[in-house]
Amino acid sequence: MITIRPSRDEDVAAITAIYAHHVLHGTGTFETEPPTEADMAGRRADVLSKNLPYLVAESGDEVLGFAYCNWFKPRPAYRYSAEDSIYLADSARGQGLGARLLAELSLAAEAIGVRKLIAVIGDSANAGSVGVHRAQGFTHVGVLKDCGWKFGQWRDVVLMEKVLGEGSTTNPE
Repeated sequence: MITIRPSRDEDVAAITAIYAHHVLHGTGTFETEPPTEADMAGRRADVLSKNLPYLVAESGDEVLGFAYCNWFKPRPAYRYSAEDSIYLADSARGQGLGARLLAELSLAAEAIGVRKLIAVIGDSANAGSVGVHRAQGFTHVGVLKDCGWKFGQWRDVVLMEKVLGEGSTTNPE
């Protein structure tokens, strides 16, 4: 049985390994060198210090994926917009786990007042991520052509968004 829960300190090693695989073998992230476990612990701590959700999916004691959101931009006017990130272990792909993580992340973000989730998807050929976001109610808003260089070729970035709660129909304050 797969459980989705808030991440814990002891999850950082598995989170680091999952992300390293994507850095070294995928175009969903434009990082080219895997961050260390200490780097990932610091990144997680930064997200949590902002009272933002950082979730993991696990089966038994095995972490199969993680998802979190961070403020879209650091300026105060963006304080109701967050960017989501989702990464799965290679063995967990294609089983609907990304959709479950994104659904839980959306609920957690909405619960803390986020009004818009933004997906900044590395590589327009990343059909899995685009499909998961579309299935969870995200709409396509644009493509930044050829803005990343990875694995010897230019990569696009796909931008998608999802309105949470009342979105922009009411004053959030």
